[in-house]
Amino acid sequence: MSADDVLSGLPLAKLDQLVARHAEVEAMLAAGAEGEEYVRLGREFSELSPVVEEVLALRAAARDLDETRAMMADPRTEPDMRALAESEEQRLLSELERLGAAVRIALLPKDAMDARGVILEVRAGTGGDEAALFAGDLFRMYARYAADKGWSVEILSESEGTMGGYKEIIAAIHGAGAFARLKFESGVHRVQRVPETEGSGRIHTSAATVAVLPEAEDVDVDINESDLRIDVYRAQGAGGQHVNKTESAVRITHLPTGIVVAVQDERSQHRNKARALSLLRARMLDEERQRAEASRAADRRGQVGSGDRSERIRTYNFPQGRVTDHRINLTLYKLEEVIAGIALDDIVDALVTTHQAELMASAEA
Repeated sequence: MSADDVLSGLPLAKLDQLVARHAEVEAMLAAGAEGEEYVRLGREFSELSPVVEEVLALRAAARDLDETRAMMADPRTEPDMRALAESEEQRLLSELERLGAAVRIALLPKDAMDARGVILEVRAGTGGDEAALFAGDLFRMYARYAADKGWSVEILSESEGTMGGYKEIIAAIHGAGAFARLKFESGVHRVQRVPETEGSGRIHTSAATVAVLPEAEDVDVDINESDLRIDVYRAQGAGGQHVNKTESAVRITHLPTGIVVAVQDERSQHRNKARALSLLRARMLDEERQRAEASRAADRRGQVGSGDRSERIRTYNFPQGRVTDHRINLTLYKLEEVIAGIALDDIVDALVTTHQAELMASAEA
């Protein structure tokens, strides 16, 4: 394999344009762009930089390989230098292959929402109290995973189960790139285990649904105040007891779409309203994204699973200590590490890799 073999499979003209644009944007920033222009250019520079770094590294490795092979072909090269050059040739070939693959991945279409935080919704499904306990396990898994990534978790709304866990819990996870890592978690998660209340040792199957929505910004969704019905009521906790005696809980209904959100976590009605509006924007943006994806689903094959929240995506089997992701037929015998959030990256990495591979295959087709 030569450097030309690696480079020939890449859109070289496009790479030249990206490198040139990166230099142009850098010069414009250095010249003193201000205000919105500075923000726009800064965002573009940040998006281009990782791609350009890979391109420049690839070209440097290609030059080094050509120089190394020229040294090997020169009859004047000493035997010991020739041996070193042969060893370097193998290293550079491996580096070229790695960089070529990295550039191809960097050129794949980007999800505009990948850099954002997320709204995470976990709801107990079939299985009664055991489903609520499992929903609690899932939420704690994501919370620990977020903490390991340096992201913050803000609970927006929660409804506790009668024996623990949650009937429903909604939280915002703030952190750059959270959506890119968590977006494939949407769907039905199934658990198989013996409940603590089960005296006969019989294994029960329960389920919980997870929805991962990108955090919406004000500019993403235009909400007309006249389209909203806002109700306030007393917040209630598990079992129906009052959390406080003031009407601080807020329910917002978006009349055109019928979307309803409710937040009661804070004692301040003002804060609950702000959180409810944030949640409403995220759900409206998610519906818009899902409609757009559905309209082009027939032409696109680069998605891991359908993302449909009615789809069973993963099973957690406690008696056997295994986790199976059904979309990519991945089974790991490290359930405790996964449910603790420690080994969740093993599944996320596999999902992202599969997604990228299918995107590349679709682009080549």
